[in-house]
Amino acid sequence: MFRITNIEFLPEHQQKESREFLSVARTVQQVVNLVYTTSAFSKFYKQSVVADVSAVSTDKGCSQYLNADHLSFRYPLEISATSGRLMCHFKLVATVGYLIRLSVESVQIEADNCVTDSLTIYDSLLPIRSTILYRICEPTRTLMSFVSTSNLMLVTFKSPQIRRLSGIRAYFEVIPEQKCENTVLVKEITGFEGKISSPYYPSYYPPKCKCTWKFQTPLSTLGIALKFHNYSITKKSVKGCDHGWWEINEHMYCGSYMDHQTIFRVPSPLVHIQLQCSSRLSDKPLLVEYGSYNISQPCPVGSFRCSSGLCVPQAQRCDGVNDCFDESDELFCVTHKPACNASSFRQHGPLVCDGFRDCEDGQDEKNCTQSIPCNSRTFKCGNDICFRKQNAKCDGTVDCSDGSDEEGCSCSRSFSTVNRIIGGTDTREGGWPWQVSLHFIGSAYCGASVISREWLLSAAHCFHGNRLSDPTPWTAHLGMYVQGNAKFVSPVRRIVIHEYYNSQTFDYDIALLQLSVAWPETLRQLIQPICIPPAGQKVRSGEKCWVTGWGRRHEADNKGSPVLQQAEVELIDQTLCVSTYGIITSRMLCAGVMSGKRDACRGDSGGPLSCRRESDGKWILTGIVSWGHGCGRPNFPGVYTRVSNFVSWIHKYVPSLL
Repeated sequence: MFRITNIEFLPEHQQKESREFLSVARTVQQVVNLVYTTSAFSKFYKQSVVADVSAVSTDKGCSQYLNADHLSFRYPLEISATSGRLMCHFKLVATVGYLIRLSVESVQIEADNCVTDSLTIYDSLLPIRSTILYRICEPTRTLMSFVSTSNLMLVTFKSPQIRRLSGIRAYFEVIPEQKCENTVLVKEITGFEGKISSPYYPSYYPPKCKCTWKFQTPLSTLGIALKFHNYSITKKSVKGCDHGWWEINEHMYCGSYMDHQTIFRVPSPLVHIQLQCSSRLSDKPLLVEYGSYNISQPCPVGSFRCSSGLCVPQAQRCDGVNDCFDESDELFCVTHKPACNASSFRQHGPLVCDGFRDCEDGQDEKNCTQSIPCNSRTFKCGNDICFRKQNAKCDGTVDCSDGSDEEGCSCSRSFSTVNRIIGGTDTREGGWPWQVSLHFIGSAYCGASVISREWLLSAAHCFHGNRLSDPTPWTAHLGMYVQGNAKFVSPVRRIVIHEYYNSQTFDYDIALLQLSVAWPETLRQLIQPICIPPAGQKVRSGEKCWVTGWGRRHEADNKGSPVLQQAEVELIDQTLCVSTYGIITSRMLCAGVMSGKRDACRGDSGGPLSCRRESDGKWILTGIVSWGHGCGRPNFPGVYTRVSNFVSWIHKYVPSLL
């Protein structure tokens, strides 16, 4: 890093194609060339490249060079301000042969999309993009720690326009390098007996790490069972692995994060496992329990094996509670399996009395009151059918075919109205040609947006759960003004839910749907794709946009609108949104009116928040209807998925948009 003292910093210096940046870069390169070519290092010098120009605070306490050599000492990093701007750099250097662990206790920052406010951790002393370990762009009070791959680390904190208290509380330590390898002799008892973890657990594990474990059981009849916490591995495809690749007895697997545990079994008494951290960034810590199991009987006597590999007591099978995360313990539990007639829709697999209408005429749910007795662990629908799912009541998902499990639920959870137009008006036919209605087993369930001839964009929460994530029961209705009168209907071929989707916080609430049949060009007057925003697009608070959908027109309504509704809303300041809900991430944005008169509601989920760009008049898909506290309540605007943060993810599956 070089500090330039005789030039005033301009915002254009951060734009790499600007005249100002190119001028500074050219001057610095000339100086560096002159210095090195006339020095003793000239034979080692090839060229210099200016990667970034940024402002540095004149506050000497905000740019520090910290040399650490005590293993048992915590070196504090603290900085705060209430006005002006902050641009801080901390160069951390440990004794050669040791590593640095940075622990971030809290970050007070304007919630943003990393363009302006951010805390960035580099795996070097230079702010080079390719060496970024992690970047925090939203306020947090959760302890997070990160480990370097050498004895060097750079921490930069920038907050150019402080409107409230900004700063960080953190400390760093010098730690020895950790060998991530072990040989484990597993005991002759079935069940989980120990744990393995990613290196430097519970810190985020650094890139380029490698771990090796060798397991051995005492008997040839015993294999190794691995229970992954909030993680899963699947067979490796042609593409690379974003979150670690695994080699288990010469078979390759890719890892991915999820919000529940999974079990993986290796039917061999000798198991060799290698984890390669393929991510360029630091990744979330991994915890894995291990133990043995009887290869001929994967689950103990008296227990049931879920299709995910998890074992649950046999007594919990068919008790009305989803003990297996994949619901496999509650499948095939009744013998009453009516066949749909020829004119009805039929899904794959047996039809049961489960609170879902598998047949359009409802034959599968007739005379079911005695088939599934209600108990304290199930929910009784208004049509007397008991739904076999713990906490089905007020969970934001319509489990009962009559919707009674989601009635009167507005105060049950502050952010549970996820299937969510309040204060809207009837649209004109063809006015929103990218609007889609998604039907699940023949009933309108969520919204979506057309982004190409065969791809739609929607919300991940619409497809949460094994039944909803199966594309078979879904149909997409395009070019529709009145429900049931679509100009084009296609089955859904594929549903891609974002791998980071969190069903508890609705973070990364985005999903792609591929149509089985592309809509015809002859319908372009009524069906058109909406434009995807540029990556990292900045939005202005107060900007007027439109939310559309066939959802409920009042919070107390028990059915959606037959005619497509529209409501004009305005984008809400991100900081105000955070102060209202407290759980807003940089992948979310708020829109509505603070008086609460216009909002999305149940049934609008996954639909578009459409904003018209002034420069060229094009409509941009700025947001996706995600969640909110009730519908149209004062001081509680709607929360939307910020599409501009997912442009690269969308292009990965729909490259034709590039």
